[in-house]
Amino acid sequence: QVQFVESGGGLVQTGGSLPLSCAASGSISSFYAMGWYRQAPGKQRELVASITSGRSTKYADSVKGRFTISRDNAKNTVTLQMNSLKPEETAVYYCNRARVGDYAPVYNTWGQGTQVTVSS
Repeated sequence: QVQFVESGGGLVQTGGSLPLSCAASGSISSFYAMGWYRQAPGKQRELVASITSGRSTKYADSVKGRFTISRDNAKNTVTLQMNSLKPEETAVYYCNRARVGDYAPVYNTWGQGTQVTVSS
């Protein structure tokens, strides 16, 4: 099973930007889709953005127009550029292989995630 290491989180003010990076321990080129997910305190983990091997993207309605997901199969990385951040987006962000169809996470084991804190 490929493992993922997320990085790039931090403390940012409302309206700020952060680029998140996900490094895979193995090749992701054969994965149909990759996703970024987040879990805020007291809430369930949710899909933020996904990208297929054909570079088709899907975003949660709340982040459309502000977040951009990309993948580099040669480097086995997935990035999430987050702009115009809001306090309610404070959460731990994770990446995972995404399932065909509903983009639910494939692996039950998660990385440590990266904390994003947006101050008001």
